[in-house]
Amino acid sequence: MAAIRYHVLHETRYDYGSPVSLSQQQLHLSPRVLAWQQVEEQCVGIEPTPSWRRDGLDAFGNPVSWVAFHAPHDSLLIRSVMTIAVEPHLPGELDDSPPWEAVRDRLAYDSTDPQAEDLDATRFLFESPHVRIKHELVDYAADCFPPGRPLLLGVQALMAKIFTEFTFDPEATTVSTPVLEVLENKRGVCQDFAHLMIACLRALGLAARYVSGYLLTRPPPGKPRLIGADASHAWVSVYVPGSTCGWVDFDPTNNLLPDTEHITLSFGRDFSDISPLRGIILGGGGAEPEVAVTVFPIDEEELPDELSAAIEARKGGG
Repeated sequence: MAAIRYHVLHETRYDYGSPVSLSQQQLHLSPRVLAWQQVEEQCVGIEPTPSWRRDGLDAFGNPVSWVAFHAPHDSLLIRSVMTIAVEPHLPGELDDSPPWEAVRDRLAYDSTDPQAEDLDATRFLFESPHVRIKHELVDYAADCFPPGRPLLLGVQALMAKIFTEFTFDPEATTVSTPVLEVLENKRGVCQDFAHLMIACLRALGLAARYVSGYLLTRPPPGKPRLIGADASHAWVSVYVPGSTCGWVDFDPTNNLLPDTEHITLSFGRDFSDISPLRGIILGGGGAEPEVAVTVFPIDEEELPDELSAAIEARKGGG
């Protein structure tokens, strides 16, 4: 299969209840370049123009922008526009992966055979702000990891278990809902399911990281694709040492292995590392953001005028 090319438009708007006198923000809105993902064009436009801006990489190698506003403003619009090409990248046979216990032992603190390529993965073994390591999580995942089961078959079984037993419910959780509460209530959204799956894997001694990005959604037959109707998405990546793939992605919200319809933005220990927009403001009246995301396959359909205009408007800016 050839690469699938997309236009992505991600808009975040704040209309503040009172003027903001000072604001500092960190933006994770620029996609990673990966072996299977090429960034053909990308820019982030901000209104009003920041007083200060710096672009760079965070501790995990993700593109990031830091911005500051020193003049009063009563609204903020951040528009990220990108053209991405995603190639097929599914792993080979899942049962060819090593036994999960062998991976656990290799990554353990007292491992007798440490490898240089494992060093980066060890950052994703431990607790983080949204991921706990508790015996309840080991108990929940235990039936997916019987002795000797290949690692990726066990991870696939855990993904399917979460998909089957949990209900997608946007009203059930907030960004700060603890993972053990998600486990108890068995309701949440993609962020919760990713955190839960990561917590289970780390509790077993396996390295797992949180991936943010976008997912192509299909409109009903005969219906047009709605601008802004998509959303950011989250899934899980698991470390497979000694393999050519290195890390393999799993999407517990949809019970599938991400391929050409998933666009990777950033990855970290959990959501707190790679929130699309986070920072501090003075003033503002506690406004909530309005977020609209459009993922549009370039070669399948004619580009809508609204999306085309947004892309053209940003080509000369950033």
